[in-house]
Amino acid sequence: MNTFEEKRSLLLEMIAFSTVDGHLHKREYEFLAIVANELGFEIDVFNDLFHQELPQLPIKTEFLRIQQFYRLALLMHSDGVLHNKEAVAIQQMAIDMGLNPMATKRILKLMKEAPNAIIEGEVLLNVFQEQHN
Repeated sequence: MNTFEEKRSLLLEMIAFSTVDGHLHKREYEFLAIVANELGFEIDVFNDLFHQELPQLPIKTEFLRIQQFYRLALLMHSDGVLHNKEAVAIQQMAIDMGLNPMATKRILKLMKEAPNAIIEGEVLLNVFQEQHN
């Protein structure tokens, strides 16, 4: 992910997802702030994104789409409460990204069973790779 527009689009998608349950939890905000910092956004620019609705750019590679799906899944788990609206929304977002629904369901199940919702990157990629065969 190279351009400012691509990074902004990813954050806007995450911000929209974080409020799908009608509430932005403090932990969700903190998680988003960490991601924004890693992407090189200043805090004031990041906070301004909560007031913007810009068209989302398509994510070009499958690897980047998987990475974004995982970020969204981590965000979903960050407040410690799994809402039904979040589960439905993340599945639809994954389909819209062109990701395999069986793989995304499996990843979400693995994350739910993990003590801290974190799974190894190799496991994440292997689940998607298995679906290609």
